[in-house]
Amino acid sequence: MRDSERGQAALLLAVGGLYLLATVLAGTFLNVYLWKSRQNFAMIGWFTVAQQLAIGLSFWLGGKWVKEHNKMNALRLGIAVSGFFYLLVLWLQGEAVHFIWPLGGVLGLSIGLYWLAFNIVFFEITDAANRDFYNGWMGLLGSLTGIAGPWVSGWMISRWQGGQGYRMVFILSLSIYGVAAVLSFGLRKRPRGEAYLWLESWRELARRRSPWRPVAAALVFQGIREGVFSFLIGLLVYIAAQEESKLGQFALLTSAVSLISYYAAGRWFKPRARLGGMLAGSLLLIAFLLPLLWKVNFTTLLIMGIGTSLCLPLYMLPMLSTSFDLMGVSEESAGKRVEWVVLRELSLMSGRLLGLLIFIAVLSLDQSPQTLTLLMLLLGAAPLGSWVVVRRVLGLNVHRNNNII
Repeated sequence: MRDSERGQAALLLAVGGLYLLATVLAGTFLNVYLWKSRQNFAMIGWFTVAQQLAIGLSFWLGGKWVKEHNKMNALRLGIAVSGFFYLLVLWLQGEAVHFIWPLGGVLGLSIGLYWLAFNIVFFEITDAANRDFYNGWMGLLGSLTGIAGPWVSGWMISRWQGGQGYRMVFILSLSIYGVAAVLSFGLRKRPRGEAYLWLESWRELARRRSPWRPVAAALVFQGIREGVFSFLIGLLVYIAAQEESKLGQFALLTSAVSLISYYAAGRWFKPRARLGGMLAGSLLLIAFLLPLLWKVNFTTLLIMGIGTSLCLPLYMLPMLSTSFDLMGVSEESAGKRVEWVVLRELSLMSGRLLGLLIFIAVLSLDQSPQTLTLLMLLLGAAPLGSWVVVRRVLGLNVHRNNNII
């Protein structure tokens, strides 16, 4: 990697770190903010469904803009719309629960535009030899922001009672989004690609021997867990503790563990270890859910959270790096990187929606704590399905990794 590309990679990580910080500052407590107005799991579930639909559509429709025009503008617009979302929440205040679908759509649009552009630029700046290293650094930044952000926002919300604390947190996030947007102008304009192929994702999945078929299936399994766990764990911690500061402490402790595990993974996790590492990570993710079968309280949730943070890199880094490596198996494949990023996100979205719909359907029939715990265990076992369907691709990539762009 040239020095100029290293500088661009460092700047991209800085922009990504600020975006993550602004997101965790406000996003950690967003669902709690909505829950305090209306205590309904299904309402939060539908809010997340709206987000996922908007994310999938923004990836698919935005792919043309990112490939054929200036992808940096898509990244900046994603940051700007994130700020606009929190302006809407500030304006609506307690009435926000009556606008779950449009609010979820706006938030999903911002997330989709930002991560579509970010993933493409990330692919262009890195290669197979250093992708695990930079993925580890992104995980490290996620952990650092996860330590600082929720603790600060939890303290602010607890200090200023009523809605004042939430308003302060949302305003702080707005300011950080602004800094990230300004900093993004230091990222160079990337070369444009050829014409965007609208249906390439479906054509690739229809091809019988395509390596993307097992990878897409693995991403669906990943999404099944993510779709529900992305909001449910934080809500359960708040419900168990009844204090925003406790949720901040939970996020601080779990992110501190994640910081160490992602640092170690980024430094020592090698492509040849992906197959075994992913299996171990999948099994451990299930094992750390088992304490919840005994009792769901702050202590068992903390055990689950710390254990998950410790072993998650073993599962996530192979998932991230394998899909990125497939984008670069040849010059022709690298030329379709936008379509592959769209395929990756649509697969994740499909899994997240499936998990969310199962969650909403089951709780519409039975909302008992026992049912909720068993449902978490069922959905939390999905990563093992990822390993089952993608293990052959992981094995092949060990041998051909040196030829990947």
